[in-house]
Amino acid sequence: MASFRPGARPFFDDKNRAFWILQSAGWTGYFLLRSLNGIANAMGLLFIVPTALATASGFSLTLLMAAIFRRLITMKPIVTWGVSIPILLIASAAFSTIEVWAHATFYRPGAMPAGLEFFGAIILDFSLLVAWSALYYGINFYLLLEQQLDRAAKLESLAATSQLAMLRYQLNPHFLFNTLNSISTLVLLKQTDRANAMLSRLSSFMRYTLVNDPAGEVTVAQEIETLKLYLEIEKMRFEERLRTSFRVDPPADRAYLPSLLLQPLVENAIKYAVTPKEEGADISVEARLANGRVQIRVSDTGPGLNEGVPRTTSSTGVGLANIRDRLAQAYGADQRFDIQTNPEGGFTVLIEIPFRPELSKEPA
Repeated sequence: MASFRPGARPFFDDKNRAFWILQSAGWTGYFLLRSLNGIANAMGLLFIVPTALATASGFSLTLLMAAIFRRLITMKPIVTWGVSIPILLIASAAFSTIEVWAHATFYRPGAMPAGLEFFGAIILDFSLLVAWSALYYGINFYLLLEQQLDRAAKLESLAATSQLAMLRYQLNPHFLFNTLNSISTLVLLKQTDRANAMLSRLSSFMRYTLVNDPAGEVTVAQEIETLKLYLEIEKMRFEERLRTSFRVDPPADRAYLPSLLLQPLVENAIKYAVTPKEEGADISVEARLANGRVQIRVSDTGPGLNEGVPRTTSSTGVGLANIRDRLAQAYGADQRFDIQTNPEGGFTVLIEIPFRPELSKEPA
């Protein structure tokens, strides 16, 4: 059972061991305190004998109570408390009877406590067992709550991971469709050498994407290398019409981000900037570190937002909407995603995320 609170797991990892440690320590403390109190009040060393008998009785009675409470704690509250209270009263009566008998038999033979002394013994024993029961239920309810929180956290983490994987898996079929369509065209044109080269590069790219965890993270440097591998495939289609540039300033290249986060942006730029223009377009990818945050900019020299070309989604409904969802899943509100038209023409997507030079251990 994982724990959200430091120090909670090591002691209670073995509940049986923890119970015996607390049980033994608690009743040992009770015996020492009662014995020292009796000696301090000039009751003599003989007072230790009835105290030891009362301690052994209390120890045994609480073992029986624990065995019963262990079954009651998982039942409905009305059953748990409806049975626990009578058991507590019975155990308190038995504890008080044994203590009074031991006191009258070994410490003051023939003298039975009466009046306030008898009432005080009953109240003390009842309060002691109430405190023991409250501690037992409190600790066990705490541990049950920890288990539920752990299960909820694991389910939430699993749901987030599944969502990220689903968003990531939307990309490959879309890219694969475009590339296979290009290969098919090359085959029909009997350009088998180019088709084989594209197929080989596609194989390398797909191998890379399948090896990586779909919900995992990679460094900016690794993401850029993946983009270059992807663009080698696209350059087989567009040749000189597709012109690319990369500028990644250290230490931004060490920052982690969701894998294949940038590929849809480049794919979007190819679709709306390179494809419709006879002269093609330039695509640039920049990454830099500013004020403890990573800023990534993907720009092209194609038509901007004001030229009547929708750029918010790709043909299969993923694209930029997919990026927004993945960023929200990975960083919550601690991220920025802006799209804009460049003053000199063209389209730019700006992503800003926290600088994480180490791989995240769990999803945000």
